Amino acid sequence: MSEISSKTKSAGIIIIGNEILSGKVQDENSYFLVSELRSIGVDVLRISVIPDDIKTIGEESLLFSKSYDHVFTSGGIGPTHDDVTIEGIAKAFDVDMVFDHKLVKWLNNRYGDSMNEAALKMALVPAGAELLHTEANSLPTIFFKNIIIFPGIPSLLRKKFLAIKERFRCSSFFIKRLFIYADESYIAGSLTSIAEANPDVAIGSYPIIGNPEYRVIVTVESKSEETLKWVIEDLLKLIPKRVVLKVE
Repeated sequence: MSEISSKTKSAGIIIIGNEILSGKVQDENSYFLVSELRSIGVDVLRISVIPDDIKTIGEESLLFSKSYDHVFTSGGIGPTHDDVTIEGIAKAFDVDMVFDHKLVKWLNNRYGDSMNEAALKMALVPAGAELLHTEANSLPTIFFKNIIIFPGIPSLLRKKFLAIKERFRCSSFFIKRLFIYADESYIAGSLTSIAEANPDVAIGSYPIIGNPEYRVIVTVESKSEETLKWVIEDLLKLIPKRVVLKVE
């Protein structure tokens, strides 16, 4: 297991694919990545869904790389004409695309006599990339600078991320939920007051429709368990007890 960083790390996620933007395929990867990254203390600050366009992929990857500690891309690394993620990233960072000899060997072993140019395309990586082998019979995960390049197929992405998940772990988020039987407007002033006094604590308010027991769930998140406790205590002083169903 990697050493746990005490510093909060930020992340951006880039989902690449015309099929997502056209509604042909429903995106599963961003939800999975956000959930997993949050569980290990990484703060996802932006998700972008972009087309299979070399210029757009490059511009977005470069921007995210400068803005966040970690960047996760999904899609566009197969053998077909619209798999242009590697080319987009290479162009944006002004590096060549190069054939990785280990990848070429792996593909030769897999495809044998049916090896062709389309299959060989999957051996191209941006110059300077690191390859991490996590499964014996699968293509490695490509790391380029702070960008981790994943396939778009959800089952493959999940397997590859879970194999390297621990290297991104940092200090955990602590969270409490308040279940409120009142409209948001009734507690809005209290939430605003607490949020302004505690800028490092994330306070969210989520209306619930159709539940007879509570109408709003308020979440309070902090990297400090002690701070979280204080904020919850302050909130409970401002919100009347009769509308607080439970805290968990």
